[in-house]
Amino acid sequence: MARQPEVFVRELNPAEAQRLVKITRTARDRVRLRRAGIVLASVQGRSAAEAAAMFAATAQYAREVIHAFNDKGFAALDPKWSGGRPPKFGPHVRELVCRVARTPPAQVGLPFTTWSLSKLAEHLRLQHRVEISIDTVRRILREAGVRWQATKTWKASKDPRFTEKMARILDLYDRAADGRLDRGARVICVDEFGPLNLQPRPGRGWFPTGHPARLRATYSRHGGVRHMFAGLDLASGQLFYRLRDRKRGREFLEFLRQLRRRFPTGRLHVVCDNFSPHLRGDVADWCTGHDVELVFTPTNASWLNWIESEFTALRYFTLDGSDYPSHTAQEAAIAGYVRWANRHARPKKHFAPESKIRRPHYLPNVA
Repeated sequence: MARQPEVFVRELNPAEAQRLVKITRTARDRVRLRRAGIVLASVQGRSAAEAAAMFAATAQYAREVIHAFNDKGFAALDPKWSGGRPPKFGPHVRELVCRVARTPPAQVGLPFTTWSLSKLAEHLRLQHRVEISIDTVRRILREAGVRWQATKTWKASKDPRFTEKMARILDLYDRAADGRLDRGARVICVDEFGPLNLQPRPGRGWFPTGHPARLRATYSRHGGVRHMFAGLDLASGQLFYRLRDRKRGREFLEFLRQLRRRFPTGRLHVVCDNFSPHLRGDVADWCTGHDVELVFTPTNASWLNWIESEFTALRYFTLDGSDYPSHTAQEAAIAGYVRWANRHARPKKHFAPESKIRRPHYLPNVA
């Protein structure tokens, strides 16, 4: 086989030579740097094989670089990426992987309730003749936005008067926010919080990596339980509460009397759920005689009660991560948080302004 003739770079003018040297000193892209180095070595009289050896390349690659530089000039030094290896699996296979992953295994006759990546890859191989690796399955699912997530529960309301009750509550919230209630009237969201027992409660906090706070482990719940009756005044955004040993009708009626004494004039619109003590006849009679309206949320729709979000914050900042030694200590922590929250309270406005519950003819999910 005849030896290929030597190839050298064309003669460069001083400006081109200076630019080439600058590229070899400043280029950050490795391909651009290697090509410039091969061209510079050729300018200095080295053969293609010698220039290739300097940059761990083949002599044929060096010749191609030199030819390209002679034809295109400095544009030949810039790498032209082709985008890498084309995807092995097309859109049909990718859609199949995502569809199977979203299908419960039991529906395809498999004796388990959830997929693992290995089980999913094996099923695709046996039932769909798709030879695919576990890592490719993971990558396809991630790119399609299919994530490994915990299931959640939702208790749908089947109240036949759902729309009517929801519209009444939303109307009260909007009128209270806009100041369109009757003179002296207030909307107060009421609910019970608890039971409050004495036990370690898991929580979160900022700790050194690998050294979280530790709480005692126990199954004992000595000391009984306490219950909190609470009301959220939408006009001020403040919470009012009472702690009691039980949450019967008499305790609820006593709490309503306390609210009436706190707001002695004007009609009280009390939003509450369908807990049996709220439905007692003596409670209804007292409310009729003292200008108090009980506005009930639809069945299994306590999320319409604005106080629920306040309870979430109360639980997060006073109970999670705690292990109170007594009810006295626990109640002192709750009282401290409520005082702090009331100092920072603002009137409650804009309940779910962009939510789908505001759309005409909204119906709850079917259980």
